[in-house]
Formats: sequence, structure tokens, C-alpha cells
Amino acid sequence: MRIATWNVNSITARLPRLLAWLESSGTDVLCLQEAKVAEAQFPFDALREAGYEAAVHATGRWNGVAVLSRVGIEDVVKGLPGDPGYEGAQEPRAISATCGPARVWSVYVPNGREVEHPHYAYKLQWFEALRAAVQSDAAGDRPFAVMGDYNVAPTDDDVYDRAAFEGATHVTPAERAALASLRGTGLSDVVPRPLKYDHPYTYWDYRQLCFPKNRGMRIDLVYGNEPFAKAVTDSYVDREERKGKGASDHAPVVVDLDL
Repeated sequence: MRIATWNVNSITARLPRLLAWLESSGTDVLCLQEAKVAEAQFPFDALREAGYEAAVHATGRWNGVAVLSRVGIEDVVKGLPGDPGYEGAQEPRAISATCGPARVWSVYVPNGREVEHPHYAYKLQWFEALRAAVQSDAAGDRPFAVMGDYNVAPTDDDVYDRAAFEGATHVTPAERAALASLRGTGLSDVVPRPLKYDHPYTYWDYRQLCFPKNRGMRIDLVYGNEPFAKAVTDSYVDREERKGKGASDHAPVVVDLDL
């Protein structure tokens, strides 16, 4: 079984690339983030023609998450139980579903913006709600994973230059403590192998030639419980999909499992 996660940064802009990648990669289940489209405009028909069902939680031009599957979708839950919301509204940042033998969450963790910004406090509160929501499945016997754009680099090795992020979000002790707390529910970090260079970065800013210079970050993560992690036979960052015109600024993270 092949499961992947990918922040596509607008499914409308990326649809031709997405469909081509699904076909070439042979992915069975894809957790997708930043759909940036209302559910009514989601390309269900095009995906259905490609053999995929879709469960979607999206409301407009920002955020939006989905699970695509060609092995069935059941028990869909839209939203994060206990979501703290931001400025009085809950954002479409989480969706979970059972796909074949595994249950997955697709999550798009709040960015945090700046350490002193209210969005940073919201980010930490959102992480705590996520930890509480997944702990039962994380400790269970069914293969289970929380996959997506976490907007946190777990270690200093997961950014191209730690000094470049001094005082910024994505690398603060509080954010990394939130990741550790999430792992404490029974999840482990399925670290992918890079297809090029030494570090499996998953995101490169569009600006300042970050991708050609490999100034990246590993912020798209796969956190799996013990039955999931034991079934992993390979995992890699499909860096090739970050290349070329019209690419997302994130690359897919692919996980192969023997289930």
C-alpha cells in the first residue's frame, strides 16, 4: 500500500500535475493540504475519472484539506475536535478517514506567523487539540498516521541553516515540544529518504532561488503509530515533483507499507 502527503498549494492551480503524479506514482491514498478552494468547486469528477474518491474539508481560498483514496473511504470526520479556532472561526485544517486497512489524518497546522503574533498562540493551542483528538487511535492496534504540513521542523537538521531562522517560528522550543507531545501519544516520525542531497527537505520557498540552492525545510511529516511504523518498507521525498513551472513549493512525501 502506498500512502503519501502533499501540500499542493491550490488544487486548482496544480490539478494537471496532481493527476499526472497520481498516475505515475501509483499512490493508493493521498493526504492533501492547502486545497484553497471551496468544497463545491473541488475537482471530484476529474479525480473520480482517475479512480479516486475524495473526502474534503474546505471552505474557500485559504487552507482546505482532503483525503484521496482508490481503496475506499469510510468513517470520515471533518474538522478537529476541540479546535480552538482563530478570531472566532474554525478553519478547515483537519480531516480523517479510514482507507482500506489504515486510518489517516490529513492536517494543515497553523503557520504561527511570528512568535509574538496571536496566530502563534493559536498554533500551540491547535497542536494540543490535535494531541487530544488522536491519542486513542495512536494507541490502537489499527495502522494509523497523522500526515501533513506541520509547519514545524522537528530538529535543527531539518532546516538548511539554523541561524537563518533565529527568532522565527517553525523552530522554537515550544513548537518542537508540541511535536514531542504529539509523538508521546504513541506516534513516531517516519523519516523519508532524500532522492538528492543529504537531507529530506520537503519545502523550499519560491523566493531567492531556494529550490536550486536546496535551502529547504522538512515540515511535511508522517507520524505513525506502532502498527503503521512496523509496516513501513520505504519512504522518500519525491523531490522531482518540486521541479519545473507550476510546481507547488512543497514536495510529496511517499510511504510504502506492507499491510
